[in-house]
Amino acid sequence: MSSSPSSSVVEARKALARRLVGLRKDAGLTGDELSARCGWHPAKTSRIQSGKSAPSEADLRAWCTACGAGDQAPDLIAAARTVDSMYTEWRRLERSGLRAAQESVAALYRRTGLFRVYASRVMPGMVQTPEYTTAVLRSIQRARVEVDDVDDAVKARLERRRMLFSGRHRFGLLIEEWVLRATVCDPGAMAAQLRHLLAVSSSPFVSVGVIPTGADRPHLPVEDFYLFDEAEVAVELTSGYLRITQSREVADYVRTFADLASMAVHGAEARQLITAAIATLE
Repeated sequence: MSSSPSSSVVEARKALARRLVGLRKDAGLTGDELSARCGWHPAKTSRIQSGKSAPSEADLRAWCTACGAGDQAPDLIAAARTVDSMYTEWRRLERSGLRAAQESVAALYRRTGLFRVYASRVMPGMVQTPEYTTAVLRSIQRARVEVDDVDDAVKARLERRRMLFSGRHRFGLLIEEWVLRATVCDPGAMAAQLRHLLAVSSSPFVSVGVIPTGADRPHLPVEDFYLFDEAEVAVELTSGYLRITQSREVADYVRTFADLASMAVHGAEARQLITAAIATLE
């Protein structure tokens, strides 16, 4: 299991470790006795029990067998997979290309009623134009993905744009002003992207807030994140994709979104900043 900065991952790993410790104790085994039965060094048992080392599926089966609890292995393996899914390195998520990464969240998007998105690096995915998305994904592909399926990945991401006007979803988008002026594609395509953002902002289902550039601000920019109702948060880190489901941490992101929203301008003021960014491109 990859390490991550999220306490959700750490706590989930420790919860799994506590279950394993309970199995060992219920079987009346010491750590050394369990290690001997499993055929590995006692230090490995210690690392697993402390949550410092993630057990493989084979380790979990061996542990359960040693404790005479083979029937519990499937449930523990399922729990371990859930922990593992909380944080995924980009190289693992994208090893077969970028399209799979886009499609992996399709079901989550469909069942979400309220999206709250904070963007400090690039435009939120659901309001991107094809040209902007192509530029973003092409940059990612060149940097870290051997498989070139950018065209298919763009099509998969653009499927989300239909949700904006379906009436089944609502969107609260917070965008740092810097994002409006970061020309990740050619000027003409960037101007078209900003005009599309203006059009989207007129939808009754979409709220667009722009956080003006300036040094005097109570909250510094943070990493891009997506809030799916109040059930889950997706955070895009440099090294990987972090999925947060623990209610306490989700609540932290809800508060952060509210704090950032208090700094943003909306309505005519937001459209004015978008229009000013377009003017620099034409």
